[in-house]
Amino acid sequence: MRLASDVPSLLRFRWRLFWAFLAGAVLPVGFAPLDFWPVTILSPAILLLLLIGQSAKRGFWIGYAFALGQFGIGVSWVYLSLTLFGGAIAPIAALITLLFVGALALYGGLTTWLAVRAGGIDSHQPVSGRAFLWLSMAFIGSWAFVEWLRGWILSGFPWLDLGVAQVASPLGGYLPLFGEYGVTLIVLSLSVLLAWIGLELRRRSGLGPQIGVWVSVAGVVAILLAGMGLGRIQWTQPVGQPLLVGVAQANVPQMQKFDPAFLNQTLHTYLALSDGIGAADLVIWPETAIPDVLSDLDWFRQILDQRARDTGVDYLVGTFTQDRDGHYFNSLVGIPGRIGSHSKAHLVPFSEYMPLRPLMDLFSGLIDIPMSDLTPGAVDQPLPVVKGVRIGPSICYEADFARDIRHDLPDAGILVNVSNDSWFGDSLAPHQNLQMAAVRAREFGRPLVRATNTGISAFIDARGRPYETLGVDRQGFLKADVQPYQGTTPFYHLQSWPIILLSVLLWGGAGLLRRRNPYRD
Repeated sequence: MRLASDVPSLLRFRWRLFWAFLAGAVLPVGFAPLDFWPVTILSPAILLLLLIGQSAKRGFWIGYAFALGQFGIGVSWVYLSLTLFGGAIAPIAALITLLFVGALALYGGLTTWLAVRAGGIDSHQPVSGRAFLWLSMAFIGSWAFVEWLRGWILSGFPWLDLGVAQVASPLGGYLPLFGEYGVTLIVLSLSVLLAWIGLELRRRSGLGPQIGVWVSVAGVVAILLAGMGLGRIQWTQPVGQPLLVGVAQANVPQMQKFDPAFLNQTLHTYLALSDGIGAADLVIWPETAIPDVLSDLDWFRQILDQRARDTGVDYLVGTFTQDRDGHYFNSLVGIPGRIGSHSKAHLVPFSEYMPLRPLMDLFSGLIDIPMSDLTPGAVDQPLPVVKGVRIGPSICYEADFARDIRHDLPDAGILVNVSNDSWFGDSLAPHQNLQMAAVRAREFGRPLVRATNTGISAFIDARGRPYETLGVDRQGFLKADVQPYQGTTPFYHLQSWPIILLSVLLWGGAGLLRRRNPYRD
């Protein structure tokens, strides 16, 4: 069976680029806030079919086009952040966004270049089941590996990872076992099965479904059902009494947040919201809720200390801190002081610190990013303790990485994430951030409380399900009981290393098999 019978030869390279871009642009529909997760299976399946019969060079550009669509839509909020809140003029913001998306798309090009390099099917060769298997192995292995790689380079950018979109899907049951990248690998396996079904139905049209189609359909159903079954397993266990927790969301506009003229107004807004929460074990204010160095606001800290003594309510408040050497930190501070604190260890490049500082200084007059020279906190900081419960704190970006949250476990009974999502406005980003936080809760079997400045604040249970939320651009508070948990999930022990090793083996194995065995049925 020749290639022309499987994928139309009239599908010229330009059209492949177009369909790849379109498939990538549709992929964000599978993520929050739309959460139509089947798209995350269909979209890679289309990309895989488009790689058949292509050279490694053309495979790179097909993958690049796919990723341009994926990130061009999925991280379009970067433009909004630069124009509305970074003070950049529209042409500069558009240029930086285009360069950013173009750089991210290189990961997509690398993925498909590696896949075709190892398991590509020549245009003059038959698309046998064996040839398709080799390409599929290389495709799965290269995608999962490059996705993991993207989570590390320049401190990592794990946006739109396929596994994240599955937190509320039947595949979410795999998260406590294999983590985000392991679920990505499972999603891609379903994509391969779906692509094979499409090939078989096309070339067997008129003859009825063949055994290969039914086997593939059965495989898809079995993987989904297994995920649903695993989702019923409770890997961790409740321990002790619940904490009554309140979250204050002041909805302070980003343009006012760092304006000294609005400082007192901001502080009193948080005090009023805390009054509305009333009796609680813990009240949480979001990242940089106090938009100044706390030691410079001793009068306000005294007010909070007095409130804590009078009411018995403990506070975790986002603010800036400074050490004796003059280094500034993005911190979550406990009040009273016996609770402890956390300084953000995983800083955001180009926001909280500036790599390539000489280059970025060229734009210093065009973009205003406050507090962009922060110092990272230590990785192994002591955990805050509230009413005898150890809290696993994270600030903004840290909740996007399983490796950052894992540092606090298994000691932490509750996870707390504070964030200032006002940078993103009412865009996709607040929803995407909430989804990634929910993945962390499910991976490690811990409830997570998320406090944000402008939304989305939320309570998330140990299975990654939000049960109280306060949306974007709303001022108010949330209050709920949060049950501490103990124990560990299999993913806590395994981490992502077995999945990464498997990805490398799949890619390398595909290349080895392809070279040792000519294309034959």
